[in-house]
Amino acid sequence: MNLQIYVFAGLAELLGGSAVSLEWEDNALLTPALLKRRLAALYPQAAPFLAQAFVAVNHSYAPEDQELTAHDEIALIPPVSGGELQLIEITYEPISVEQVTAKVLHPNHGAALTFTGTTREWTHGKRTSLLEYEAYEPMAIKTMEQIAREISERWEGALCAITHRLGKVDIGEISVVIAVSAPHRDAAYEASRHAIERLKQIVPIWKKEIWEDGSEWKGHQLGPWNPLV
Repeated sequence: MNLQIYVFAGLAELLGGSAVSLEWEDNALLTPALLKRRLAALYPQAAPFLAQAFVAVNHSYAPEDQELTAHDEIALIPPVSGGELQLIEITYEPISVEQVTAKVLHPNHGAALTFTGTTREWTHGKRTSLLEYEAYEPMAIKTMEQIAREISERWEGALCAITHRLGKVDIGEISVVIAVSAPHRDAAYEASRHAIERLKQIVPIWKKEIWEDGSEWKGHQLGPWNPLV
């Protein structure tokens, strides 16, 4: 059967128009989950956006396992707050590891890794009460986007999403989540390490360690600092 699927906003740009035609095997089960998987295989550049989209059937949001038919009106609905997946984010709110990881899941990738940075209580024998992060936010976003581009170029097709928290981060809370995916696990491991090290090297985010008896701003602690390297 031939399906006409309506698409909108950023998805329409990625898929080449406001409607997409898709051939589906007659009598084969079709669900929103299977539909998005097929489209992701056909349009890999749109896969992260498809993962965040919902399928509407006859003007109502459909669960992932709902059976679809040739008579249904089907539409792909990207997030209504903007329609574009934000791979790079800065926030003052708690970070969801699952949400950041979901941004890089791709049907053609066999490996996804997530690095989670948290506030530890003890550092070199000193007890930390909390951490406080500050950033030159526009430049921090720009340099994190640079890291994502570096990864995509160095490991072909790899995806990288970074969310960093600013403000006060208590013991055990998450300050940064870096998610990467790639076709193979060796590239995913290498890309993840690259993202972490480059984050410390070039992104203008500063950390203040606060103890019971004082505080100190911490640098990148990786030897002489040179962000131009």
